Amino acid sequence: MEIGRGKRGRRAYSFDDIAVVPSRRTRDPEDVDTSWQIDAYHVDTPVLGAPMDSSMSPATCIGLGRLGGIGVLDLEGLWTRYEDPEPLFDEIATLPAEEVVARMQEIYSAPIRPDLITRRLAEIRAGGVTVAAALSPQRTQEHWRTVVETGVDLFVIRGTTVSAEHVSSNREPLNLKRFIYELDVPVVVGGAATYTAALHLMRTGAAGVLVGFGGGAAHTTRQALGIHVPMASAVADVAAARRDYLDESGGRYVHVIADGQIGRSGDLVKAIACGADAVMMGAALARAAEAPGRGWHWGVEAHHPYLPRGERVDVGTAGSLEQIVLGPSVVADGTTNMMGALRRAMATAGYSDLKEFQRVEVVVSPYQPRD
Repeated sequence: MEIGRGKRGRRAYSFDDIAVVPSRRTRDPEDVDTSWQIDAYHVDTPVLGAPMDSSMSPATCIGLGRLGGIGVLDLEGLWTRYEDPEPLFDEIATLPAEEVVARMQEIYSAPIRPDLITRRLAEIRAGGVTVAAALSPQRTQEHWRTVVETGVDLFVIRGTTVSAEHVSSNREPLNLKRFIYELDVPVVVGGAATYTAALHLMRTGAAGVLVGFGGGAAHTTRQALGIHVPMASAVADVAAARRDYLDESGGRYVHVIADGQIGRSGDLVKAIACGADAVMMGAALARAAEAPGRGWHWGVEAHHPYLPRGERVDVGTAGSLEQIVLGPSVVADGTTNMMGALRRAMATAGYSDLKEFQRVEVVVSPYQPRD
């Protein structure tokens, strides 16, 4: 569509702009299968905990794993910088708004300690769950060997925007294709939000691609950089790249993981409907009573040393981690019993598993919040 005489743009939709349409027979929710498998790892719940200090600690990674999901620990967070970060979480939760950014920049300036990376991953391994951990592209070359030698089941390379062809005149960039080829563990990489960028990432050998950037609850990327892609369109575009890469590669399936704007159960439902295989949740899990953020939510962008592109957000507490993921729910706002809502939506639309549900009909219906 024409923005002005000198510029055209493509219309894109967020999850709030679309809705799922039941158009088949209905099913019993108990007959619906929400399990998901990436590489050799099979889980009952297609949810990854976003590698953000406010939601994922070694304890909550274990907790989410026991509930059927996969918790991803941020290896650049407080848990790998400090022996005991709990007092710092208390401090961040009580900081006045005008002091948050400066103090968080100071707190996160402490060096990352390889011995703490080893210790935290060992804690998660001892919990008997899938071990997943994340590094940014900038830190991957520095710490990946420690991560792999310690033992990780799923390696996540996560940034605001990750490309297969990063160009730098200051240092040797991470060659994703060579890096992933040489690793013996599956790699999930992102964010990406376009068909072309996702296709390039799939060609690196990644097991999964994270979809989204600049759209999470704690991001201010749109305000700071002017970068934002509505998630419904982004997921659908990357799902199309997955389909075409499946043909191009002769049958290699790359998982699409929606990462951003998954704040409530309806967003989870619509992410799968648009083509996602699973979702990565941050704010939704930061509402858990066990979450280290004490009812606050923030990401790595909030304490960037030169250009913060995030903020500390008050998300409150909705219930226990189990209530948020599996229920039962005592509220009707979509903040708890995420999997119950997904099961109910799939059953109402008549689909029995996640791959089937990706074919459900959706309509464009801009959301009008009630007063």
